[in-house]
Amino acid sequence: MTAAGVLVASQVVPGINAHNWQGLLAASLLLGILNAFLRPIMLILSLPLLILTLGLFVLVVNAMLLLLVGKLVGGFDVAGFGSALLGGIVISIISMVANGLIGKPEKPPEASNPSPPSTPPSRRPPPAGKGPIIDV
Repeated sequence: MTAAGVLVASQVVPGINAHNWQGLLAASLLLGILNAFLRPIMLILSLPLLILTLGLFVLVVNAMLLLLVGKLVGGFDVAGFGSALLGGIVISIISMVANGLIGKPEKPPEASNPSPPSTPPSRRPPPAGKGPIIDV
């Protein structure tokens, strides 16, 4: 899904350029790896800013990751922070739409069939002269 988002961002956002398909593929793979490992750490460290901005700081974290990918991958360029911010928004929207269309369908919850009420064990009368039996 990230690859489709990076492809669209490189075509739509001025300042994001993929020179060839190898650069696009490498950028997509590296962005996926960074999103899996580095992004959670960055989100935890920026938690006060995330709370203060009601979650909008996630866009800045995404832009920083996209800028890092642009620096590390040859054949994929990100001109500046503004391009990275807009590119991060485009990639997020494309990934969200693609996951909604292609993602695994959720199974509707199944109604549980209640088991029939169990019948209590048959009670036999206590032997004569022994009194009641307390069954625990």
